[in-house]
Amino acid sequence: MRLQLVLLDRDGVINRDSADYIKSAEEWQALPGALEAIAELQKHFQVVVCSNQSGIGRGLFDEAALAQIHDKMNTQLRELGGQALDVFYCPHHPNDRCRCRKPSPELLNLAMQSFGVRPEATVYAGDSEKDLIAAANAECHSALILTGNGHHTATTPIAQQAEFTCDSLAALPAALGVSSAS
Repeated sequence: MRLQLVLLDRDGVINRDSADYIKSAEEWQALPGALEAIAELQKHFQVVVCSNQSGIGRGLFDEAALAQIHDKMNTQLRELGGQALDVFYCPHHPNDRCRCRKPSPELLNLAMQSFGVRPEATVYAGDSEKDLIAAANAECHSALILTGNGHHTATTPIAQQAEFTCDSLAALPAALGVSSAS
């Protein structure tokens, strides 16, 4: 089956990550080439974000602040000719033992169901072990992005299961066989 859906982790893949969490739109900063890559991917696939956002459960920011972050991301994406991204996120604290926190496949499954796309036609791109495990648990394809935590993740056994490895999100379109010339 042909690839139809690209799922993306957010922090460390689309934007700079922080050990202190990205808590506001002012702190959110796209990684070089990331939004351009998303706009390119959108010419060929549905593109959706699936992200753990435990800063909400930790009380570091609220859902209104998260909405402002995503508004900034989508505004910048639209300025580059892309379309606003749907975002599926887990707001829970890691100790909550919820079903939606990666490495559970719940967010990925919800996105695939929402777009009517099967796992074999989906790839999930992330920078952490949890991302790659979530992709394996959801039975979809996986891509390791070496920004954010990606270089550390590349040294772990789960990295061997990634079907694609890219230096940054900017390299993902070419890895998936699409480019501005396609």
